Amino acid sequence: MADITASMVKELREMTGAGMMECKKALVEAEGNVDAAVDVLRTRGLAAVAKKAGRATNEGTVMAVVSDDARSGAVVELNCETDFVGMNDKFKAYADKIARAALAAKPADLDALKAADADADGETVEAVVTDAIHTLGENIQLARFAVVEGGAVSSYIHGGGKIGVLVQFDVDGIDPSSDGFKQFGRDVAMQVAAAAPVAATREAVDPAIVEHEKAIYMAQAAESGKPEAIQEKMATGRLEKFFKESTLTEQAFVKNPDQSVSEYTAEVAKNLGGEIAIVDFKRFVLGEEA
Repeated sequence: MADITASMVKELREMTGAGMMECKKALVEAEGNVDAAVDVLRTRGLAAVAKKAGRATNEGTVMAVVSDDARSGAVVELNCETDFVGMNDKFKAYADKIARAALAAKPADLDALKAADADADGETVEAVVTDAIHTLGENIQLARFAVVEGGAVSSYIHGGGKIGVLVQFDVDGIDPSSDGFKQFGRDVAMQVAAAAPVAATREAVDPAIVEHEKAIYMAQAAESGKPEAIQEKMATGRLEKFFKESTLTEQAFVKNPDQSVSEYTAEVAKNLGGEIAIVDFKRFVLGEEA
């Protein structure tokens, strides 16, 4: 049997909010596997979906930029050693320069981004990172990036760079660079930052996640001791609740919980005289494992 350490119990508590003894028992049952212990707690109704943010460790900043025509965007995570440097304006300027290089080059991977030009003089992104190291005196690493293009793109940065979001939309009959659309796009990107959906729509949820959730709900229903037909209905109802809480278009809109994000989108589209569909999003949390 794996040794259950205090740090493992602490991590599980931070991820689930369950009590210390429940966490320890779950870890023992799961033989030290933290992810399996989360499932044990959820089956017993002692935890909701685990918070991935509990695993965030690195300092630095997440930076997002959008093109002038609002048709493309880029988000990068630049890591450093201390929060002091991570909140520094010079450090953020380096991150902004790298994000703009990613937006211009649309590189295939991290190595391609490092080799891309960051300015008209031919300075590469890798050279920008090296300059940041020399200037700020810390170990600085470019962790990851994403580029989104096509349709319309909006961004939002939360907590001074703790969370960065890009949202992609399909639009028809609406100028993405208009003030009305910009406000809407920012609202939806803020929703992604605040509510952490797992996908834009229920159809876009990874089938493996759906199967895993349903298995948890079936196990919970089995604990009730009710007939199988009732258990199936209970599990289906809980899965429906999962979709409404965890997919962007079906979530309650944070600025007006009386309407869903989908309803808010339809309202804005009507007011702007066109059509809008939410396609996808990228959500980077500082220090979170990709």
